[in-house]
Amino acid sequence: MAGSSLLALIDDIATLLDDISLMSKVAAKKTAGVLGDDLALNAQQVTGVKAERELPVVWAVALGSLRNKAILVPAALAISAFAPWAVTPLLMVGGAFLCFEGFEKLAHKFFGGHGEEAHAGEAQRQERVAALSDPAVDLVALEKDKIKGAVRTDFILSAEIIAITLGTVSEAPLGTQFAVLATIALVMTVGVYGLVAGIVKLDDAGLYLSKLSGSFPRALGRGILAAAPYLMKSLSVLGTIAMFLVGGGILVHGLPPVHHAIEHAAEVAGGVGGVGGLLQALTPALLNGLFGVLAGALVLAGVSLAERLFRRRA
Repeated sequence: MAGSSLLALIDDIATLLDDISLMSKVAAKKTAGVLGDDLALNAQQVTGVKAERELPVVWAVALGSLRNKAILVPAALAISAFAPWAVTPLLMVGGAFLCFEGFEKLAHKFFGGHGEEAHAGEAQRQERVAALSDPAVDLVALEKDKIKGAVRTDFILSAEIIAITLGTVSEAPLGTQFAVLATIALVMTVGVYGLVAGIVKLDDAGLYLSKLSGSFPRALGRGILAAAPYLMKSLSVLGTIAMFLVGGGILVHGLPPVHHAIEHAAEVAGGVGGVGGLLQALTPALLNGLFGVLAGALVLAGVSLAERLFRRRA
């Protein structure tokens, strides 16, 4: 009897762990839209400090990220336990915010704001260079300010990740919700800041390899130095695309008529001879992304209008 009870307990634990693993994978896929932006933003935040201080700064921001998630995970569980009706509206707000962020980037790039943004970024870079070369500047205070700014940015991005994950596990028992949220929080923090640490040290690795005696290491080092700036740009572009795909998908799932229309379009696309299977697989993602672009444009227009009205009243 005791043996069968033990086997039943082990089976229950295995089933629970399997559920947690499956839900964590689904949540990780859904939060992918935030990761590219998270990587690019945090890598930019921790640049501009002395080379020997880059990894300590990344570590400090990673600890701040864990503290953020230690606040956000219990808050998410409290919402799920005491106000489950708020999960879907919060998800919709999070999805709309992702689309807004993505479209705001496009607007800056294609509608006149890109030049101002680039000029501001160059000015900030010059300020950092001047600060690092000025012995009168308190580098400890400068470093602390950068860490605080990066942790504030992380709080917003972490809130998006936790909200999306909560929507994935909202129907699960509270213990499973906690396990999945904690898993995603830890995996995302370790993954993001591990990659950030690698990105900010790429130039050092390239410089080290370029000084070695062998022709292959030197060529590899020069290649890394040349590719590092393009890596940052690629992360930003891929992050923006993923924001539309994930944000649009969240909004579509919260709007049943739109969701059913996209499912019907995918079924129609599946009937095309030869490439039907491929089109059926791609159609939902493409239409979710397009819906995300339209939603982002509407939110940005509403925000811009509200800002103008507020300035007029002020």
